[in-house]
Amino acid sequence: MRIAVAVLTGFLLATPAFAVEPFPISFKTQTIRTNGTGLYVRSGGSGPAVVLLHGFGDTGDMWAPIAAELVKDHTVIVPDLRGMGLSAHPDSGYTKANEARDIAGVMDALKVDKAQLVTHDIGNMVGYALAAQYRARITKWIVIDALLPGVGNWAAQLSNPKTWHFNFYGPDEERLVAGRERIYLDRFYNELSAHPEKIDEATRAHYATLYARPHAMHDAFEQFKAFAQDGGDNRAFRAKGKLSLPVLALGGEKSYGAKMKVELDDVATNVQGGVIPESGHWIMEENPAATTKLVLDYLAK
Repeated sequence: MRIAVAVLTGFLLATPAFAVEPFPISFKTQTIRTNGTGLYVRSGGSGPAVVLLHGFGDTGDMWAPIAAELVKDHTVIVPDLRGMGLSAHPDSGYTKANEARDIAGVMDALKVDKAQLVTHDIGNMVGYALAAQYRARITKWIVIDALLPGVGNWAAQLSNPKTWHFNFYGPDEERLVAGRERIYLDRFYNELSAHPEKIDEATRAHYATLYARPHAMHDAFEQFKAFAQDGGDNRAFRAKGKLSLPVLALGGEKSYGAKMKVELDDVATNVQGGVIPESGHWIMEENPAATTKLVLDYLAK
């Protein structure tokens, strides 16, 4: 069994055995103080910068296969979002506009002025807020398989039976999930995938351990609780003008698929679409090879 050890706010913290692919040993890990919190960040390489943002049910660990390729000719930056993974767990600050400021602070700390952006799930929401607030700093965006609150077809998304978890938060909900984090996460892996068998036992156990850390599930719920405010913020961002940077909108074939382009057309003017074959929502677990190729090919243009 392989154990990774990370330094977090001055303490040694044993992380779960790596079921997911580990990052190359050349990557540095550190906790960066930013915007009143601390983000656990993996970084490596040199050249044009790329920031990779994860979503719920994953952590930055999901990006290891792509990071291993990008690091050959890019500076690669992979944080865990506020309150998730090995990042700190503040009581507040979970609007995506504020989390975008977390990421801008990470870029500042690493002396990165401009970056390309690759995002998935809640990472998409943070990514849009980042690109909208720092338009000169984000040069290209790959957005994968999740809608943006308050814009596009978000209203229809709220009535989708599969998104009941958007309104599942609060002290009683936390008590129901406490000690049952694996059961809760299995629901997402099983119902939102095309091939749940590809999300193997070791991977599920890896993430369940991280989401069972103190305050972790509370903070995950805070991500969803903030959606109403995120929607208002996104409408305000769009009112200032659509994004002009190049965007690749990817959807899992058995999830949002080609609809992702339609969604991003609502907030950006230069959008190309694409579909990740043989995949539901969990693109890096279900079809990492195809996802990696689509990302690398677009960033290379």
